[in-house]
Amino acid sequence: MAYLGENIKKLGFGLMRLPVKDGAIDIAETSEMTDMFLADGFTYFDTAWAYPGSEDAIRQALVMRYPREKYVLATKNAAWLKCRNKKDAVMQFETSLRQTQAGYFDFYLLHNLGESRTHFFDDFGLWDWALETKERGLIKHLGFSFHSTPEELENILTAHPEAEFVQLQINYADWENPLVRSRECYETARRHGKPVVIMEPVRGGMLASPPPAVAEILKAADPDMSAASWAIRYAASLDGIITVLSGMSNSAQMADNLSYMKNFKKLSDEQLAVIERAREEIKKIPVIPCTSCNYCAKVCPMNIGVSGTLNAMNDYILFNNLPYAKSQIDWLVDSHGKARADKCIKCGKCEQACPQHIRIREELARAVGTLGIKTE
Repeated sequence: MAYLGENIKKLGFGLMRLPVKDGAIDIAETSEMTDMFLADGFTYFDTAWAYPGSEDAIRQALVMRYPREKYVLATKNAAWLKCRNKKDAVMQFETSLRQTQAGYFDFYLLHNLGESRTHFFDDFGLWDWALETKERGLIKHLGFSFHSTPEELENILTAHPEAEFVQLQINYADWENPLVRSRECYETARRHGKPVVIMEPVRGGMLASPPPAVAEILKAADPDMSAASWAIRYAASLDGIITVLSGMSNSAQMADNLSYMKNFKKLSDEQLAVIERAREEIKKIPVIPCTSCNYCAKVCPMNIGVSGTLNAMNDYILFNNLPYAKSQIDWLVDSHGKARADKCIKCGKCEQACPQHIRIREELARAVGTLGIKTE
């Protein structure tokens, strides 16, 4: 039986981290990467209205240079971002059409559903609007991207069976991560019969340079394969996958990805055992045992983003990448409307509520010092 994405190869070009030169997206290198990608038979390009400059860049690098039938283009609608009403949200779609000049979108996603963002799409009637736009031929396939709990994903898919696919954050490090819950979200989508587009297979680049013990395991298993290749091939080996997005930033990354994905074969049982050993090695690293139950958040008088802060610290502990950990404070704390850890008054109520008995006040103070957290 045919399924959505059956003829799409398992590597997608994510356009969120395009090469930059002199402070702007480098169109020449983006064009070179586009040529490399298409030459090896890959077709799926993923952009978004919310990615600054990305839609215009892909117009120049792809749309103006290749026949429309040679590629598959996806973009997204962030109705929760600067939209006051349905008209504002629909304007995002019209802007995307104008910026890309693509004529239509093969895959159109309602962008980043979950938590406080979900209701905007219902309030503005965007599901019905999208179906009407699909009937006009301007959208070929309708889906959504998602960052939240499997319980919320279950509710959305039950309420909106018209969604044809789901885009999820999936990688071997986050498979059982209590904050991301990749496995549970993936299983929820598959239980509803929805194929999946995978984002963040290399966890924002972190799994390209994993902890040393993990890197040793992967290198010992296959000295010729990059750490990133293990992460992407693992994601692409899951059943029901349309494609796996890689946010490539230069031609070298494109060449590496193409080298192992152009003749992709699912990981063998032996190779999956290597991934499991890598995952077990990550578990050995002494991270803060936060499960993101958020009992602390319910009692904090300062509305501190405790679990977000602790998980950002865990990212730093695991990958020793300070810029990435700081960016997680932006995402896990600021964008969730929580206060930063430097606002902690050390009342201790969070510790009384924590089932993991974490010394939260000490950990928040450590995060402030390590990550340079300061309320802006």
